[in-house]
Amino acid sequence: MAQEWTVPEMLALSASYWKSFALQAGVDLGLFTAVDHMTGDDSEAAIPALAAKLFCDERALGILVTALVSLGFLQQKSGGVILPEHSRKYLSKKSGEYIGYIIQHHTHLSPAWTKLSTAVRTGSPTRVSSSDTEDAGERESFLMGMYNIAMNQAEKIAATFDLSGRKRLLDLGGGPGTYAVFFCLANPGLSATIFDRPTSEVFAGNVVKRFGLEGRVDFHGGDFLSDPLPGGYDVAWLSQVLHGETPQDAARLVDRAAKTVNPGGLVAVQEFVLENDRSGPPHSALFGCNMLVGTQGGQVYTWDEISAMLRHAGAVSVSRLDIALPQGCGILVGQMPN
Repeated sequence: MAQEWTVPEMLALSASYWKSFALQAGVDLGLFTAVDHMTGDDSEAAIPALAAKLFCDERALGILVTALVSLGFLQQKSGGVILPEHSRKYLSKKSGEYIGYIIQHHTHLSPAWTKLSTAVRTGSPTRVSSSDTEDAGERESFLMGMYNIAMNQAEKIAATFDLSGRKRLLDLGGGPGTYAVFFCLANPGLSATIFDRPTSEVFAGNVVKRFGLEGRVDFHGGDFLSDPLPGGYDVAWLSQVLHGETPQDAARLVDRAAKTVNPGGLVAVQEFVLENDRSGPPHSALFGCNMLVGTQGGQVYTWDEISAMLRHAGAVSVSRLDIALPQGCGILVGQMPN
């Protein structure tokens, strides 16, 4: 049943960007990391000292801090603020679980979203895709943001997706290579190749090194729609790459992926998936709007549409991976003929 909206709920939704922009500003300024550096067991960060450290206006920073305290991202203590544990864990760069990259990526997306109605009128994007940007900072936020998202579910997927006996995996459009890393960690006999644009190599290299897999995970640079793809793999893994392409190019990419695997190999697709009647789920449906403002022809696909792409590429059977994932994510696995 469709939700029945009240006026207060509609207005709260319309103004919900106030909260997200406050969080994004805190991350962009490095506020949470600064508080983490300046506080200890018995100390707090005072606003004047924070303003000096961050080169901010003291009055203005105080207003933002008040907003972040009200949202629970900071806590008041004596004459200053400290970090609650969730902010220390996820919003300070001192933490190995920092998710600020994906939050900064959302900051880069937001100007285009203010022009969503323009994109609907014209059918054209209102921004340059983060995968095409020349801005090094935006590229880092995008690629390491993908790392942030994947770190939330890659280990679970690798434990569920049975790759027993498989020797070589191609992470096609793999960016920082998080999935390639976790598939190898879960399968000691597996090696992997990350295929993505050359600008991704330094980020992938750092992730591979972080997990000590330099000898088992390599990188191949290129355009996955136009450049030759390496072959001889047992598995081709395509995570969140189809939605950036037109239906024709998405199908062509799945076809190209299928040609990289050996007889009996697997082609697995992870996406934000729409139900076949296009009724939701909400994140997948809204992600389609994100593709509208950010790509020329990208969109979110249904279960049936992705399944049809896999069968067109030669899959003799297609199945859903039995796993619960956040944000409308789902995985379809196509078995290639022997």
